[in-house]
Amino acid sequence: MMGRYDDEVAGLATTLDDPGDLDVLLDRVGDARVVMLGEASHGTHEFYTWRAAISRRLIEEKGFSFVAVEGDWPDCDRVDRSVRCLPDAPTDPRDALATFERWPTWMWANEEIIDFTRWLRTRNAGVDEDTRAGFHGLDVYSLWESLREILTWLREHDPEQVPVALAAFRCFQPYEEDPQQYALATRIVPTNCENEVVDLLVRLRERAVADGAGRFGAWQNAEIVAGAERYYRTMARGGRESWNVRDRHMDHSLDRLLHHYGPEAKAIVWAHNTHVGDARATDMAEAGEVNIGQLARERYGPDQVVLVGFGTHHGTVVAGDAWGAPMEVMPVPPGRRHSLEEALHGAAPPQALFVFPRDGRPDLLTDELDHRAIGVVYHPERESWGNYVPTVLGDRYDAFCWIDESQAVRPLRVRPTSLAEPESYPSGV
Repeated sequence: MMGRYDDEVAGLATTLDDPGDLDVLLDRVGDARVVMLGEASHGTHEFYTWRAAISRRLIEEKGFSFVAVEGDWPDCDRVDRSVRCLPDAPTDPRDALATFERWPTWMWANEEIIDFTRWLRTRNAGVDEDTRAGFHGLDVYSLWESLREILTWLREHDPEQVPVALAAFRCFQPYEEDPQQYALATRIVPTNCENEVVDLLVRLRERAVADGAGRFGAWQNAEIVAGAERYYRTMARGGRESWNVRDRHMDHSLDRLLHHYGPEAKAIVWAHNTHVGDARATDMAEAGEVNIGQLARERYGPDQVVLVGFGTHHGTVVAGDAWGAPMEVMPVPPGRRHSLEEALHGAAPPQALFVFPRDGRPDLLTDELDHRAIGVVYHPERESWGNYVPTVLGDRYDAFCWIDESQAVRPLRVRPTSLAEPESYPSGV
């Protein structure tokens, strides 16, 4: 059955050997404002290195303003300060990455990210400060970390607002920085910290709009506190709505960053395929789920957004066998029968780039095929009944990077301080 796509695969594929082979993708990007680069796992070496190669060319040749990742704002802010060569920041981004504590630390604290952020710092050191490319986190999890960042900033820059921040901090204090305790408490009794958080957010939002760039970080941390409170409260009710809370938060964070950088700003996003690939081209839509790829197309227009998926047929990956479990290198078995991975394995070069035509699309791009999705929690032995998302490839992405045999990412050895974070749906993607 899969052999019927062989001619189509061969006709669409460009061999991917070095960054020069990305010309066809940069042509497709054109004047787009947002490029989202996915991954089929959170622990594959080639996904990180090719995203870095694409991002380097976008920054150098297309003037992209920043990279925004599926990570926490406070952690990534330390990296951002390093890569933008700020005087109070580490001179080596590795030192900032080594402070990442939230499981799974290997997602960003890895050698591949060190290589990219060191390049970014070197590049930024040679250009004017206002054209230096940033590195930011989009995610929603850092409730307590963001509250502490707000308090620290207000005590130095706006002490009149400290009581408002302390009210929010004290409301959460009984839960001992355990989001599961907070989420459970909102189910048992009709009380929560929403009013305190909203008051804090309104104050910081108003002052950020009035006073400009100096308050942006405090405002963003307040948006995270508000989003995290809503996310954990929604998770306690069960169901999948928390997925939408999280992706809508990331969408809003991306839009705030674009406005912060200015009217000519352009963004690169690194996140899992399940966030990047348009949800409407998968079974996520039937479940009522949205994602940042879909939301970006709706917000900026499909001509201003380029979505790039990634995939692999077999190899190794870093993951855990349960939420909070020690990371380990696991095998990635061959793609299952009748999947996209099986089709590409049979006909594509070992490393290939597919840039999809806008019209006259072959069956490979219009048929629904199962497409692998590996989270931070992974059980290779269960792939026969899980880890695949029904996908119409040509609608989900604008382009696709294929790695037939992939290798595990190279993590830094960072010890997480807490394993209390609720597992995100589905399985940490």
